[in-house]
Amino acid sequence: MFNKIVLLGHLTKDIELRYTTTGTAIGISSIAVTRKFITNGEKREETCFIDVVFFNKLAETANQYLAKGSKLLIEGRLKQDIWQDQQGNNKSKHSVIVENMEMLGDANNNNNNTYNTNGSYNPTAKNSNQSYQANTYQRQSQQPQTQVQPKPQQQVTSDDDILVDGTGIPF
Repeated sequence: MFNKIVLLGHLTKDIELRYTTTGTAIGISSIAVTRKFITNGEKREETCFIDVVFFNKLAETANQYLAKGSKLLIEGRLKQDIWQDQQGNNKSKHSVIVENMEMLGDANNNNNNTYNTNGSYNPTAKNSNQSYQANTYQRQSQQPQTQVQPKPQQQVTSDDDILVDGTGIPF
């Protein structure tokens, strides 16, 4: 099976860093992801707030470099926690277990930093361009980027405005 989530948004709160009794770092926060669209000629926004969880060095790195409002791109997997409350009612909650992240800066900082969970690199300076990969951090050099001319914006339509012919869908 395939379980992959990619989200681009802003942290809604600072990382809450904790350690298990065995010393595993766990960072907890949430990300706000906004979808902009037009319905009946009216610009609209829909924001989704999603819990995110970082582990090990990635949790420590996120705690060190991210704060409420930080813009980031995360890649991970969806996890569902299920439990019973004190009244015996079944409860559940979804969260994203972050495997890779790219820090895109905030209003005051436009530096891009990429972190994945397969690496062992010890960052030395805040906001330097770095890349981490799952469980063994490796620094990647940043290549000079050429400027691309922006394309004219196309009008975005709502999902409600799209008609789908169900004959080609295999289920």
